[in-house]
Amino acid sequence: MLDEHDIFKDYLKQYNLRYTPQRKLILDVFLQQSGHVHIDDIHIRVRDQDPTIGIATLYRTMKLLVESGLAEMHTFNEKTTYERLFQVRHHDHLICIVCDKTVEFEHPLIEKYQLEACERYDFTLKSHRMTLFGICKECQK
Repeated sequence: MLDEHDIFKDYLKQYNLRYTPQRKLILDVFLQQSGHVHIDDIHIRVRDQDPTIGIATLYRTMKLLVESGLAEMHTFNEKTTYERLFQVRHHDHLICIVCDKTVEFEHPLIEKYQLEACERYDFTLKSHRMTLFGICKECQK
């Protein structure tokens, strides 16, 4: 079975790009994170292991990870985060507009109603994103 490294190598090869030690390290650090990770957090961890890797290399590599289908970029409240996609179940998001807390959730009725809407309008669903913005319990206090 293919893992993230195999998928990334194949993607890079397809576009005649190299699987460099820097790209491997960035992928490794990204895969060690869970949930939604800010680029600065990835950068700190990457620089701890290799101080020569700059932010531009990190941004370019994260762009390649998104293009290869291994990561998804989200911009919530004008802040960009990255999330793993490979072998991760579909979910939607609740975002606190005060503290930027992100809650991942699933609900079978949401999925059901989306499919019903697609059938009603003769639309073939390929993917979707649902993001709800509000104020979390802690920030309401």
